[in-house]
Formats: sequence, structure tokens, C-alpha cells
Amino acid sequence: MRRDRWWVQPALIVAALTVFGIYSIVRAILSKYYAITAGGAHLQSPFFSPDLPGIFSFKTGLPWAFLVLWAPLGMRSTCYYYRKSYYRSFFLAPPSCAVAGAARRRYTGETKLPLVLNNLHRFFFYLAVLVVAFLWYDAIRGFFYHGSFGIGLGNAIMLINVLCLSAFTFGCNSWRHIIGGKLNCFSCSSAARTRHGLWQKFSILNGHHQFWAWISMFTVGLTDLYIWLASSGVFTDPHHVF
Repeated sequence: MRRDRWWVQPALIVAALTVFGIYSIVRAILSKYYAITAGGAHLQSPFFSPDLPGIFSFKTGLPWAFLVLWAPLGMRSTCYYYRKSYYRSFFLAPPSCAVAGAARRRYTGETKLPLVLNNLHRFFFYLAVLVVAFLWYDAIRGFFYHGSFGIGLGNAIMLINVLCLSAFTFGCNSWRHIIGGKLNCFSCSSAARTRHGLWQKFSILNGHHQFWAWISMFTVGLTDLYIWLASSGVFTDPHHVF
């Protein structure tokens, strides 16, 4: 009985996630122009970090970006917010509040394949933390040109991206459970008080988890696009070395 434009939000979510998914797959298949190295720079695309072939000196017949992307993709696809988003937008279960969803013969929730894999969210979180650590390394390394400190548009974009990704990752309920879960008393010891304080601080990020989920998705895509265009010669990354 809703007569407002309730369908706009799920339609936008379908469009955004589809475009991002197609872009990510295409970039992974192409697997080139993923680092800016001109002038002593080293700006690595987040889609290709960590640089596994460079670290372990191996070659694969498949696009190696797929060896990296599955971990953050697993983190996002099993995230509580993203689950709500694609359940409503793609599966119409339900598409919006007070709007009937698609008719189903039987409801099984997340007890059958493939949705039962969403219960692996905590393990994907651990892997995503490792990826974020490499992205911080890449962001810091990006400020150095032949060993000299420099500031440019590219490394600024990389820094903003890793900040947004960190806000999304550490606003996760799995992280809140690690630092503040299983506590029966918040004030019984100094360790419990410290953990409760950390839990409260990271709960601020969790309260805006939806915001950081979308912002970090766009920043990671735009960062890769910037590095792709700059490394392929479309334009030169502006920077100043001190």
C-alpha cells in the first residue's frame, strides 16, 4: 500500500553493486597498469595489493588479482549491512519496509548453500585486516620518491582510501566482539575497563557502518581508476618532492 518511491533505493543499490562488480572483474582480468612508477614513485592499486607475484616470485596462468580480491570481497559480501542490502535489492526479501517481497515456497534463511557461507564472516574479517595492513604499507610507501618525501595527488588519494577502508573494516561487529565481547563485567578490572573503552570507541564507527561501507567501496574503485589512467599515460600524477 506504499505509494512513495520505495523502489528507488533498491534500484540504486542494484546499479551501484553491479557496476562495481563488473568493473572489478574487468580490472582483475586485464591485470595491467596497476602501479605508478614514473619519477621514482610507487603507487600501487588497492585491487592488486599485496603484490603476491612480486613477494613470492611466482607466475600464474590466471589473473593474479583474483588471488587478492577474494578476501576483501568475502568480507563485504558477508558483512551484515551488505547482506541486508542485497537481500532487499537483488532477492526482494523484502525490497523495502512494509513492501511484500517475492513469493517463496519455503524460507531457509542462511542454513543452505550458498547463503550459509555468510557465517564465515569473522574469518573473512581476519583476512581483510591483512589486506588493510598491506594497503597502509602501500600508502606510506607512496609518499617516498627515490627515498625522498613527496606529496602528490595520487598518494593523497591512496591515504584517503585506506582511511575509509580502515573505518569500514574496524567498524565491523566481528572486531567489536574481539575487543569487547565475552565480558560479564566492564568495570571489574583494568583490562575489562580498557576493552570496554575500546569497544565504545569502535562502536562509533559501527554506528555509521552503512556510510563507511559505501564510501570505502567508491574510494577503492576511484583509487584504482586513478592509478590505471595515470600509469597508462592518460595524464601525469602531479606531485612535489621535498
